[in-house]
Amino acid sequence: MRILTLCIALAGSIGLVSQALAVEGGPDSSQLEKGAYLTAVGNCVSCHTRENGKAMAGGLDFETPYGTIYSTNITPDAETGIGDWSLEEFTVAMRQGERPDGSHLYPVFPYTAFTKVSDEDVAAIYAHLQTLDPVSYTPPENDLGFPYNQRWGLKVWKSAFFDEGRFEADPAQSAEWNRGAYLVEGLGHCSMCHSPRNAAGGIDDELVMTGGVYMERVEGKLSAWSAPNLTSADNGLGKWSHEDIADYLKLGFSQRSGVFGPMNNVVVNSTSHMSVEDVSAMTTYLQSLPANSQPAGKPASDDVLRAGSVQYDIHCGTCHLPTGEGSPETGPPVLWSPVVLDVDPSTLINITLYGAQLPETAPSAEWKSRGWKRMESYANKLSDEQAAALLSYIRSAWGHEAGAVTPEQVAEQR
Repeated sequence: MRILTLCIALAGSIGLVSQALAVEGGPDSSQLEKGAYLTAVGNCVSCHTRENGKAMAGGLDFETPYGTIYSTNITPDAETGIGDWSLEEFTVAMRQGERPDGSHLYPVFPYTAFTKVSDEDVAAIYAHLQTLDPVSYTPPENDLGFPYNQRWGLKVWKSAFFDEGRFEADPAQSAEWNRGAYLVEGLGHCSMCHSPRNAAGGIDDELVMTGGVYMERVEGKLSAWSAPNLTSADNGLGKWSHEDIADYLKLGFSQRSGVFGPMNNVVVNSTSHMSVEDVSAMTTYLQSLPANSQPAGKPASDDVLRAGSVQYDIHCGTCHLPTGEGSPETGPPVLWSPVVLDVDPSTLINITLYGAQLPETAPSAEWKSRGWKRMESYANKLSDEQAAALLSYIRSAWGHEAGAVTPEQVAEQR
């Protein structure tokens, strides 16, 4: 919520940064290098680049419950991009979700997280973006029905679900923890996907980082994907070590899991480019999140679980082992996997039906030489009932307490 005194203070700080940029004809190489790094941390290229389109020129479609929203052109093209934007205007967009003409940005653009970013970092990102090749491209108009196509209504939404303000370090925590919190909660905007939302599209504050659902393509069709719990709950990262999390983010795989599906873009375009120190800081912060989770559904009946056990022995036990622990030579563990135990099983169903959607670009040399092998598709081997029974079984075996998967859920993902 914008308060007059905050606006005055912000205007003053932006003015100082503008003056700094003007010294000696513009930003120096160190600021540009920092801006390029921070742009990768924010994963800007993944959201602002459509399939087969020019980098940062926008046009990527986001399917929401309210309609389709297209990302904007953030190249320095003067007509269709942000080439005519001042640093002040860019900062207001990043932190307050407003375009230079005063209209509100849809919160698909994560200004609710970017509002935490410092003056220095916003200025560096702006400086870097202004050095990109300008691309003349106007993304399609958003396809939203009434009243969601009325941008003025976002002022009401912001008053309920948006708190404007910079990140404040916690003096009781270490420098590493604070750096990790700044990255995860700010530029990393992890909560945007990994948190449930209410009917109005606002994040549920009591369940932040306990998992969310969004739409992404798989095998060419739009499908629901679930982003798992990132808190220290047992159905989240509670069983993962610091090395497990850090390796996954930096290398694209760890002893626990390998990257696939929508996380490909996050790791390939963002976290794999981050320093070891910053990835470690993010990991430290994530491991400090108190255990929290959404209510688990009811388990399947004994008959379904027995049928699922048979399907597991036939199709899964060889690679993931009868214990679910997996092995480096065969396949990753399904034991205490956040994907397996996610309250919403959409991602688990997707990987079962379609196999692992691995990145086309290797996130690291280690991933290419030592990463997990690709899981095959079982869409033609399992009926909806068989797949539901199998997945219900692994969600209840070995001490797991996740809810049943229904044939209807499998059919919807299929």
